[in-house]
Amino acid sequence: MKVGLIGLGRMGTAMARRVLAGGHDLIVYNRTPQKAAGLVQAGARAAASVGAACAGREMLITMVADDAALRDVALSSGGVRDSLPAGAVHVAMGTHGVAAIRALDAAHVEARQNFVAAPVLGRPEAVDAGKLGIVTAGPAGALAACAPVFGAIGGRVFNAGRKPESAAAIKLANNFVLACCIEAMGEAFALARKYEVAPMLLFEVLTEGLFAAPAYKTYGSIIAEERYDHVGFTARLGLKDTNLVLAAAESAGVPLPSANLVRDRLLGAIAHGDGDRDWSVIAREQARASGLD
Repeated sequence: MKVGLIGLGRMGTAMARRVLAGGHDLIVYNRTPQKAAGLVQAGARAAASVGAACAGREMLITMVADDAALRDVALSSGGVRDSLPAGAVHVAMGTHGVAAIRALDAAHVEARQNFVAAPVLGRPEAVDAGKLGIVTAGPAGALAACAPVFGAIGGRVFNAGRKPESAAAIKLANNFVLACCIEAMGEAFALARKYEVAPMLLFEVLTEGLFAAPAYKTYGSIIAEERYDHVGFTARLGLKDTNLVLAAAESAGVPLPSANLVRDRLLGAIAHGDGDRDWSVIAREQARASGLD
């Protein structure tokens, strides 16, 4: 399949490698051209512009940081909407707000293009291992056309239906639950440390008993060992996602008191200079509040 991919952060680059390994014809674009060098060596072609990344493509993937970047790439003059062939599919695989996804869907329908939201579930290591989850939503024909590429990128695909905003809502809900897990573990580890319990002992109790699940094992080990520089997702991005969760909840009239707590923890982490560390660094905020080093 002829695929374009825009956005070569850690996740986008890992996804691009999987697309290439799946035998697809890939062209990539990033505002910092040097980020494409390794992929070009692996067989991709580098585009000089967003428009060039879209030309002649059947599927165009965007993996960008936030709604503003997505709107800029997709809706600016010479962007995805202006450059992607009619009938082709734009797949937004980042974490975006429901309102932004609705707006892009309408714009692509008007341009006679297909739009699919396909946010991913997992850290870059999950991409490398072929265990990334993908939540998809959009026109049935477009989803079927993109299935081989989704299969190359991830381990499991969850179909959320026809409306792209449904996939966005599921991703936001998933991140909300994950953030609450991290917050709860941060509180639990702070309590254990106050009683001079070795953090790794609590980690083993949690992950071999109550919560033998990837999220607890991954983030629990980071918190127990305080490896906040092992970054898969930064605190700044966590704050962006939490604000998107709160915006979606406000729009639907759903109170989320835990989300406000997580937001405050993330703001505190950023204020303490930890904005570019892994978002599990909110556990450090709990440790500070508990009088721990």
